[in-house]
Amino acid sequence: MSVTYDDSVGVEVSSDSFWEVGNYKRTVKRIDDGHRLCNDLVNCLHERARIEKAYAHQLTEWARRWRQLVDKGPQYGTVEKAWVAVMAEAERVSDLHLEVKASLMNEDVEKIKNWQKEAFHKQMIGGFKETKEAEDSFRKAQKPWAKKLKEVETAKKAYHAACKEEKLAISRESNSKADPSLNPEQLKKLQDKVEKCKQDVLKTKEKYEKSLKELDQSTPQYMENMEQVFEQCQQFEEKRLRFFREVLLEVRKHLDLSTVASYKNIYRDMEQNIKAADAVEDLRWFRANHGPGMSMNWPQFEEWSTDMNRTLSRKEKKKATDGITLTSISQTGDQSLQSKHSSVSSYEKTQACPADSSDDEPNNPFSSADANGDSNPFEEDATSGMEVRVRALYDYEGQEHDELSFKAGDELTKMEDEDEQGWCKGRLDNGQVGLYPANYVEAIQ
Repeated sequence: MSVTYDDSVGVEVSSDSFWEVGNYKRTVKRIDDGHRLCNDLVNCLHERARIEKAYAHQLTEWARRWRQLVDKGPQYGTVEKAWVAVMAEAERVSDLHLEVKASLMNEDVEKIKNWQKEAFHKQMIGGFKETKEAEDSFRKAQKPWAKKLKEVETAKKAYHAACKEEKLAISRESNSKADPSLNPEQLKKLQDKVEKCKQDVLKTKEKYEKSLKELDQSTPQYMENMEQVFEQCQQFEEKRLRFFREVLLEVRKHLDLSTVASYKNIYRDMEQNIKAADAVEDLRWFRANHGPGMSMNWPQFEEWSTDMNRTLSRKEKKKATDGITLTSISQTGDQSLQSKHSSVSSYEKTQACPADSSDDEPNNPFSSADANGDSNPFEEDATSGMEVRVRALYDYEGQEHDELSFKAGDELTKMEDEDEQGWCKGRLDNGQVGLYPANYVEAIQ
């Protein structure tokens, strides 16, 4: 390699220069740094993979919990489906982030480890083969020039010492001329000393200049040899830098979900499900299933029968399906089960789980829609005989004549266990017997 040598090299240049003896070690150290940087990049991707996994897990748990809450909550119809679509999006995105985690670990991390293993070869005595080869090549390229530099430094010290000695001899010889006590012989010795010092200065200066000239002559070759070794290190480092760029582009590809077709489909499907929500349709459904659109077995004249042990209340009549004539208690019970299972919505799930809605407004007319009967259902043959003292948790105002009214903190007696509609039979301390919502009281310990 041809290198242009400038005589100014070495003049007012920082001792930190690459050309100084031993300063090639920073270039050698870069090889070791390259191996460490591979480990750092692996650790970086490991940590990102753990984040992707944790995020995917959090999305899944969030979607599972809110699916249950929405499923048990009062939301219904197409808006409920739109709401659930948000959880479906989280579950599908979670799967994609797990795929990102797998790509980072199985592809990118493994690729880095394999390249690192091929690029760096460990020695039995420690360190890497590539580092030792660079160290030896630099030392070999620098050794001749360093030797001549040492000669120059020695010659320079000798020349400077001779100059100092000459100056001292001249000073002594000048002072002796003013000293009358010195004889001619002593003065002659001082003069001879000055002459000898001048000759030493000339000799050391000549040697210094000669060694410096030889150093200057060897400098171009020194620079060329060092450049060659340095270029080899540059080529090795270039491979690492290009490899890192390639790996990081692969990482970007794996992290960029916007380019994944399935990712776009997730939000397309989500948008379609949300836009499919129809308030008019939901209101129509609610009217038909929980509002004025529901069928009703209006009271009709019934002949007295010996098979009937008690009069059916309006609450029990509501359990029957449309078009069924109540002729016996057993038939009413069967039909009530059929009616209960024929139309189940998220709204009805709420009614079946009073513990989840005990903090709702107690006077909500929908929460007690099944208790709006007129006749008294309390017959002595239905009394269980197991009476329990309970305390009211909330105020309750009876909606029908067969329902009890009480204030939070009042105590009463539970006479029968909760029925399938969420009502209990109880007795106030004043002797009044009637129905009350089971979730409005708690047992007194």
